[in-house]
Amino acid sequence: MFSTMQDFPLTITSIMRYGTTVYDSCEVATVTDDGVRRRSYGEVGRRVGRLANALRRLGVDGDQRVATFMWNNAEHLEAYLAVPAMGAVLHTLNIRLFPDQLIYIANHAEDEIVVVDGSLIPLLARVLREMKTVRHVIVSGPGDRAPLADSGKELHSYEDLLAAAPETFDWPEEIDERQAAAMCYTSGTTGNPKGVVYSHRSMFLHSMSVCTGNAMGMNQTDKVLPVVPMFHANAWGLPYAAVMAGAALLMPDRFLQAEPLVKAIESERPTISGAVPTIWNDVLRYAREHGSDLTSLRLVPCGGSAVPESLMRGFDELGVRILHAWGMTETSPLASAAHPPIHASGDEAWRYRMSQGRYMCGLEVRVVGDGDVVLPSDGQSVGEIEIRGAWITGAYHKDEDPGRFHDGWLRTGDVGTVSPDGFLVLTDRAKDVIKSGGEWISSVELENHLMSHPDVLEAAVIGIPDEKWAERPLATVVLRADATATAAELREFLAGRVAKWQLPERWAFISEVPKTSVGKFSKRTLRDMYAAGDLEVQQPS
Repeated sequence: MFSTMQDFPLTITSIMRYGTTVYDSCEVATVTDDGVRRRSYGEVGRRVGRLANALRRLGVDGDQRVATFMWNNAEHLEAYLAVPAMGAVLHTLNIRLFPDQLIYIANHAEDEIVVVDGSLIPLLARVLREMKTVRHVIVSGPGDRAPLADSGKELHSYEDLLAAAPETFDWPEEIDERQAAAMCYTSGTTGNPKGVVYSHRSMFLHSMSVCTGNAMGMNQTDKVLPVVPMFHANAWGLPYAAVMAGAALLMPDRFLQAEPLVKAIESERPTISGAVPTIWNDVLRYAREHGSDLTSLRLVPCGGSAVPESLMRGFDELGVRILHAWGMTETSPLASAAHPPIHASGDEAWRYRMSQGRYMCGLEVRVVGDGDVVLPSDGQSVGEIEIRGAWITGAYHKDEDPGRFHDGWLRTGDVGTVSPDGFLVLTDRAKDVIKSGGEWISSVELENHLMSHPDVLEAAVIGIPDEKWAERPLATVVLRADATATAAELREFLAGRVAKWQLPERWAFISEVPKTSVGKFSKRTLRDMYAAGDLEVQQPS
């Protein structure tokens, strides 16, 4: 092979070194009870060195798993950088999972150290004794450590460990860019959660992709507010991309409700943020009620579930651009972003904005139908979306799941189309498509139309058994305060937007759509509620 280029490894170590030196005056701000505490990237870099030395003294000298049980804050960023940069593997634990899932995940990953926020000690204490491979617990910030005392683990103070360690660390030069850097587990909606291991190379390339103009266009003039948790799919790549680009970071810590988020946006003026639609729905409500100024935000990537058009239009009215994006834990996660092409305007531009977007360079996407037949990318042929590329997982950690992988492609479980110019339109999750009388009904389409009604705050549609048609849609609806819309009125509203045979005959009004640990609608919970008779179902005439 003829080549004269240097073989320079693509690693998180290089991201860390670059960001904390070239952009040493850039700032990480963390929201607290008393305001905002600030730390420069240069100081973060020195603390990252201290943390690496402290972990080395605790026996981390290879690819041991170091878990985090933390909010989005500066200390979590330090772990994000130090652990993989020293050659170990960062494992972010989802603080919202049920205890049995946390125990399974920590033992399956063979975590040896857990870094925990002091405020989360009560949650960790419930499961720590059963985390068999964990030897050390490092507590960051104030908190009563008494619940951890009988866990059989050695306890340490984060700040004490850093204070006792030198800030200069001998960062390894020989890290293979294909070795493990971090891992995150899927939410486990069916069966046990699955571990996705990210390599240094995949994380580096993903970060570069996030920074491109066809994604978020992140650069040194930005201030990034990652509301999406750092324990969920790398916070969509926002922390690493920010350090790579020299963009400032505003960390919300545990203050994730609409009021503190809006106040932080107004006072700190971030330019980019990211969270699931349910978060932004609440922020929009609060901002409208209080006349809040959110105009510092130039771009808000939003995903995790389909973004309602009403939400996007609502933020447009406030001068904030919601960017529909798509990905999953297995895709690192960003795979596509819905920037309309330059020729599109008016209704055509909105059709592009409501899609899942154009897939990123470095990835390939295809549509597969029954019998694994590859269908044309013509924007019309509907099938399961499969994807492969530089930051797509090729297997799960210690789990054989051949049904998710097909000839080197990842089966995403999403059903939809791909256009000739690379735009994805997802009609549903494969497990959520309603198969009625041999025809498919998109629950996502029904939900989006319902949430465009002024009286509707949230709506989720599930398929329920039907003797004649096999399945029919059941619409569960959360009305806004003081709203009076009836099932008959909402059905009439839908009648002008979807085919008559797709209209739900059964309706249930609920106080809140149940959510998963990462804020998505939990349709499995709704199905269980229906099966148990816990929903008051109406059938409007």
